[in-house]
Parts: sequence; C-alpha cells; structure tokens
Amino acid sequence: MSHECFADEIAIDFPSVGRVVDRMRDAFLGEQPDADVVSAEVCLSEEEARRGMIVPLEVPIRATCSACGGRGETWTEPCSVCRGTGDSLYRHAVRVAVPARVPDGATFRFRLSSRHVGSVRVEVRIAVRPTA
Repeated sequence: MSHECFADEIAIDFPSVGRVVDRMRDAFLGEQPDADVVSAEVCLSEEEARRGMIVPLEVPIRATCSACGGRGETWTEPCSVCRGTGDSLYRHAVRVAVPARVPDGATFRFRLSSRHVGSVRVEVRIAVRPTA
C-alpha cells in the first residue's frame, strides 16, 4: 500500500504539521520500512567491550521551530531560524547501556520518544578497536 496517499489532498499552512500527518498515516497504514533511521557508531576498547558500560550519545531530532511555532514564516517573510521549513534540528542526549562481552559489529535498535516530538528510530553499531 502506498504511503503517499493523501499527500496531495493535504494543504496545510504549517509545514511542520506534515510530520504529524505522516505519523497518523503510518499509524493507520503501518510504518514505512524505509522511514528515517538515525544511525550512530560507538567505538569501544577491547576492555570496555569485555566489561560493558554506559555510553553517552547525542541523537539529532527534528522538532517544531520555537521561533515561528512551526509556521515557517514570520508575517510574510520566511523564518530565518528554520529557513521556512517549520522545524529545527535539536540534539537529545541519551545513555546507551552496552552489555558485557559485546562483539564487534553488534547493533542495537531502539525508539526515542518525546512528548513534543514524534518517535525516532535509532540504530547504534558497536566498533571494538583492538588494543595495541
């Protein structure tokens, strides 16, 4: 089933509302398999991988522009903060628990949700660097 349905039927004055409509469409029709996934790589020493640890990670998240409230413009001018898109990129700090004895190339997937932003799928790849 195409997820592009309704795309040409929605004329909204707030560009950032497009993501909300996409989330509603995905909830109704099922999530798109090729939806955006934020990927990150965490490099660990052999010792860190052996004992496991908690790793801080910053995840980029798109949220409604606080300057224009998602409208993409201020009066008749495009918003200079979001450049007319209605959203801005923010960095959200998370802590990822890496289990002990994690192998090189292991991946962890999780969903990051916030009250003000839709959920973001995150994939973290573990790279174990050999000790010299």
